Amino acid sequence: MDEIQSQSDHYRSPSSSVSSPANRLPSSNFFYSRKPGALRQPISFEDSPVWDETDIEVKVDEGGDSINAATTPPSPSLSKINSGSLPSPSLIEREVVTRKIAGASIAWKDLTVTIKGKRKYSDKVVKSSHGYALPGTMTVIMGPAKSGKSTLLRALAGRLPDSTRMYGEVFVNGTRRHMPYGSYGYVDRETTLIGSLSVREFLYYSALLQLPGFFCQRRSVVEDAIDAMSLGDYANKLIGGNCYMRGLRSGERRRVSIARELVMRPHILFIDEPLYHLDSVSALLMMVTLKKLATSGCTLIFTICQSSTEVFGLFDRICLLSNGKTLFFGETLACLQHFSNAGFPCPIMQSPSDHFLRAINTEFDRIIVMCKSWQDNHGDLSSVSMDTAIAIRTIETTYRSSADAAAVESMIVKLTEKEGPSLKRKGMAGNATQVAVLTWRSLLIMSREWKYYWLRLILYVFLALCIGTVFSGLGHSLFSVMRRVAAIFVFVSFTSLLGVAGVPSQLKEIKIYTYEESNQHSGAFVFLLGQLFASIPFLFLISISSSLVFYFLIGLRDEFSLLMYFVLNFFACLLVNEGLLLLVASICQNIFWSILSFVSIHVIMMLSAGFFRIRSALPRPAWMYPISYIAFHTYSIQGLLENEYIGTSFAVGQVRTISGYEALGNVYDISDDSNSKWKNLLVLFVMAVAYKVVIFILLKCCIRKNHSVHKLFRCNQNRKDYK
Repeated sequence: MDEIQSQSDHYRSPSSSVSSPANRLPSSNFFYSRKPGALRQPISFEDSPVWDETDIEVKVDEGGDSINAATTPPSPSLSKINSGSLPSPSLIEREVVTRKIAGASIAWKDLTVTIKGKRKYSDKVVKSSHGYALPGTMTVIMGPAKSGKSTLLRALAGRLPDSTRMYGEVFVNGTRRHMPYGSYGYVDRETTLIGSLSVREFLYYSALLQLPGFFCQRRSVVEDAIDAMSLGDYANKLIGGNCYMRGLRSGERRRVSIARELVMRPHILFIDEPLYHLDSVSALLMMVTLKKLATSGCTLIFTICQSSTEVFGLFDRICLLSNGKTLFFGETLACLQHFSNAGFPCPIMQSPSDHFLRAINTEFDRIIVMCKSWQDNHGDLSSVSMDTAIAIRTIETTYRSSADAAAVESMIVKLTEKEGPSLKRKGMAGNATQVAVLTWRSLLIMSREWKYYWLRLILYVFLALCIGTVFSGLGHSLFSVMRRVAAIFVFVSFTSLLGVAGVPSQLKEIKIYTYEESNQHSGAFVFLLGQLFASIPFLFLISISSSLVFYFLIGLRDEFSLLMYFVLNFFACLLVNEGLLLLVASICQNIFWSILSFVSIHVIMMLSAGFFRIRSALPRPAWMYPISYIAFHTYSIQGLLENEYIGTSFAVGQVRTISGYEALGNVYDISDDSNSKWKNLLVLFVMAVAYKVVIFILLKCCIRKNHSVHKLFRCNQNRKDYK
């Protein structure tokens, strides 16, 4: 028993004598019953000094790049945790962090978030939450699934979707104002990285997209981010993550996603589930790294579902949520005392976070019912009479009447009664710089990953070879006209249909853009231009290689100008097809529906292209107007046929001849104007531009803009506004 007691003292507060071994449940008992007993005074957490006593001495260098600050010393509770009350691994390479970051305090009062529903009144996701976070500390928002953790984090960062409404007050350095660009960073739970880039390359391009200046001026920023997240051993390694490209493990990938936000040296860093999909070792390394980052002065706020005892010992403050309600906010040691005071002491050899979540997670009621049923049949489980809803109400009532809640209110008053240093907006990279960076980055990605264009190049050449050999040896007689029209139709239609191979890469581009746009790293205009400029060399390579194979196997007219028009026409056709592919991917954003929609659209366009039935004979409703005019196949095929047959003639018997226009009269609709093929080519380029414009409007309208003005801080609202 002495040995067990000594081990439990590593994470038990010395003052939590109310949960003595005699009163605790055995650690093997999965469910907890409330133990009656007198309530003890909880551990009061230390107040942080007010602005005029502390701390934050902001000094900005002339270059505006480095920010130095003297941060507050570690709180006494953290000293207790690190001294043995809770086991905490020592911070690795503390001396490496030489550059200090001016953190910022953030406090929220009576914060409520509602979501639009089918009924008149919305459901409350976060209910009257109070709390704060200080520079140089780690504040964790903990709770079971669907408890409102991520919603509260987004509310503090000002990233709530349009379907939500926020009430209450949020203060940053004592003032109610939104955080400007560059003052904070936000890391989503699911982040998209570029597997074909190394860690250093990925962070270099991220820095160039976010910060003004030249590449050489941002090298130190990237190296600082690499050191801060302990990625020095992986800096030159490919990120990977694909089935054909093995790279970093999930822990290193998660740290890379955080390092992407650190290149701005933010005052406040919000992280949604930093331990998502990490094993215990990777989770501990992640939290030690974040602890090292916090010692540099940055304010860290993140969500977490569950943690080990070692990870729990690294937290400074904890905000415990259940069904949107705040069950506790304060120091980690005080949370243990709070549960003991409420009658739910932490059992021996039990992780504190496991104990908290099992006591407040309503999903465990289902397990209780299953265990009771199993117990009735086997009689091996002790009776369980605890209702989670009762436990939540008991813990919440105890917290509201405790000294911990009063201390939180007092601390919020201290942080908001006087304004601190205002956060300044940092410079952004110009549009021209962002276009250049995105173009070069996309070129590098497309050249390294075969699924972007190299695979399509092989498929296009192979298809052109197949079509060319099938239709080879047609000759130039009048009888070859119909077969040559069929060959050109099959070539244009089938090669355009092969563009479906680009759906995965386009979806990945959309995901990368969505994340970068949400963090204001890029915009729709620069994204489209960068992708267009990067794809042009590969599309032209595909068009010229496929056209040469098809042109000479079919035996089209042997003139250089006609060959160049064929290549240019097919290149424009590929540009339009890329625009259509990106449009479908932007709307569907799902690989199955994107492929299905893309193929269906192509089949409809092929039916109305004028080959199966002459365009003028198509049914006017729908098929002729507007489908035949929207189908780019029509203009591409018509231009190629005009390029081949306008100005030619065919002998009919020994005396009479007919022109190429007349020969095609019963097969395909073309114009006898010698400039008609250039008009068709112009229409193709206009359609390519039109698709980009439609995609631009779609991206601007359908993806929420975080840099637009949102009314994030609504204060002094009456409760009837959200009841």
